[in-house]
Amino acid sequence: MKMLVIATQNRNKFKEMKEALRGIPWELKPAYDFPDAPEVVEDGETLEENSLKKAKELSLFTGFSSLADDTGLFVDFLGGQPGIYAARFAGENCTYEDNVRKLLDLLQKAPDGSRGAVFKTVITVYNPGGSFEQVAGEINGTITREARGKNGFGYDPIFLPLGYSRVFAEMTLEEKNRISHRGQAVQKAKDLLKKK
Repeated sequence: MKMLVIATQNRNKFKEMKEALRGIPWELKPAYDFPDAPEVVEDGETLEENSLKKAKELSLFTGFSSLADDTGLFVDFLGGQPGIYAARFAGENCTYEDNVRKLLDLLQKAPDGSRGAVFKTVITVYNPGGSFEQVAGEINGTITREARGKNGFGYDPIFLPLGYSRVFAEMTLEEKNRISHRGQAVQKAKDLLKKK
């Protein structure tokens, strides 16, 4: 069976990805199974650049095909912030809770009509030899005034998808994967990987 290395040190994200990619003819391994793998500096200016950089460096290091995603949260009231810096919005080594707290603090004075946000994910599948493909997914929603729910990770407790009454953190993993930005991108990546 072919090996696909998922470029994440995040156990929650690997679990979510593994569930979403079930049924492809590949063995999935997380980057944390390769303890000497290089720490990739995400210095690109777009989700596409960062996703490609992570996938390429991991594939070159392991010799296997790799899949990397980069996700951004673009909030209307903040002119698109935190954008590509969503994971480290509250600073280096910050927690999910730190990021959520900072975003809610910055949106304290934002009226209900201007709390719109878009979650975007870009996935790169990089193959030994240098060929790669990119796919993307996005979902519109709003940022709630307080955290809700116990599931998920990151901004899931405060992101309310358009047309839904529950934030991501109040959904099961299956429900979230069906509609989320990452779920959409992973489904497209799954379709690519089934053909390889």
